[in-house]
Amino acid sequence: MIEYPVRESSLKGVDPESLEATNPYVKLVKNQRIVEVPELELESGVVLKNFPIAYKTWGELNERGDNVIVVCHALTGSSDVSDWWGPLLGPDLAFDISRFLVVCLNSMGSPYGSFSPMNINAQTGEPYGPEFPLCTVRDDVRAHRIVLDSLGVNSIACVVGGSMGGMLALEWSVTFGKAYVKNMVALATSARHSAWCISWSEAQRQSIYSDPNYLDGYYSHENPPVVGLAAARMSALLTYRSRNSFENKFSRRSPSVAQQEKSNKQSVKLKPSNLQEHNLSIHNDGHRRSIAQERKSSVSSDTSSNDSLRSVSSSTSTSSVVTLSKNSRAIKPAQTYFSAQSYLRYQGKKFIDRFDANCYISITRKLDTHDLARERFEYEEDLDRVLNSIEQPSLVIGIKSDGLFTYSEQEYLAANIPNSRLEKIDSPEGHDAFLLEFKLINELIINFLKENAKEITESPPRLWQDLGEREIVKNSLFGEAEEVTNW
Repeated sequence: MIEYPVRESSLKGVDPESLEATNPYVKLVKNQRIVEVPELELESGVVLKNFPIAYKTWGELNERGDNVIVVCHALTGSSDVSDWWGPLLGPDLAFDISRFLVVCLNSMGSPYGSFSPMNINAQTGEPYGPEFPLCTVRDDVRAHRIVLDSLGVNSIACVVGGSMGGMLALEWSVTFGKAYVKNMVALATSARHSAWCISWSEAQRQSIYSDPNYLDGYYSHENPPVVGLAAARMSALLTYRSRNSFENKFSRRSPSVAQQEKSNKQSVKLKPSNLQEHNLSIHNDGHRRSIAQERKSSVSSDTSSNDSLRSVSSSTSTSSVVTLSKNSRAIKPAQTYFSAQSYLRYQGKKFIDRFDANCYISITRKLDTHDLARERFEYEEDLDRVLNSIEQPSLVIGIKSDGLFTYSEQEYLAANIPNSRLEKIDSPEGHDAFLLEFKLINELIINFLKENAKEITESPPRLWQDLGEREIVKNSLFGEAEEVTNW
């Protein structure tokens, strides 16, 4: 993807390298700009001063300052739209950079440049870590509005987002109204976070808390709770897909040697030498530990030249003996390691290289707080009334197989937003279909903008001399969706 120069803000710039001492993840997002927002009072009453917000832009702002598409990223995404929605970004596509200024701003709590637990607390000289203040979706849009103002944006032609990004899109529309936000596209999202989603977030946080390296969030960068974070990511991935999606792609197949190596399976390197080592390797398969620990765990076993014995005493003082059958020359267990497991382990391993545990906790807490009706007393905190107040033309896109943000939630949005249209994606891929069904989503957004932002979509395109062949990101680093078709 050809990178357009990031549009300059009137806010004070932050050198990304100045953040890398405590946050190595900032450098993963190329060519973004980070600015310092002077002040913001959060919903909680906490006042932030001189805090960073990261963003990227594509295209050029017109003279009226109104040809802006704001794209909002999902849970662990970044400001780099080309990474997770690349097929939608380009001339004559949904995010038409020859006619629109496309802006994506990184949400607070994320480790990719905006204010997060990895930033230094000026009062202590240490990273905020677990002392990072709670930041809500509503706090995000108010912080992001300050950055857009600094870019000379007078109004937003359309705000677009899926999953957590859809929450931001809804919040943009309600908080600033039709005078500022002209159109909205919300995909696979909700008006308030459901008990089901809150429960999954809690289970994932508990995975992190259970890691002995977590230390109440005061862990070091050299020894973070990667086991717990990887487990949290595995759980999350299951909610992003559907049962049939996994069955079709994995079934009960065994992983190849290459897949096992990608998932860092230790038994590829270590072969059990006796019966108890074999039993141990099955029982603890997938448990991350050092090779030295694995070897040490079996040194006290009692073996003979013909077979291996292990005696286990129960609370009733009876004992059992496990031996290899005299008629067997080798142990022949049922299959216990499958391609689906290998894939999850690989994704857990991949995730810990690009995300921080305290940031994950912070941003899942943000999801839990999402409720469009919260403290909107002018609507008596009635969610139906809040949605009824959205005047913007709105496109709501739902996924039939989504088990996380269910299709019924999208039906509820469309039924209560007066000027809305509901579109359904019939994909077996579950929630992640909003990041996989590029062709259909591109077409839906293009048609919606042609109908509701005609003055911009019908304007002459701006020609770019350096616009060459577009390169689609095939191996997404940041996207929620982890493509499994080639696994």
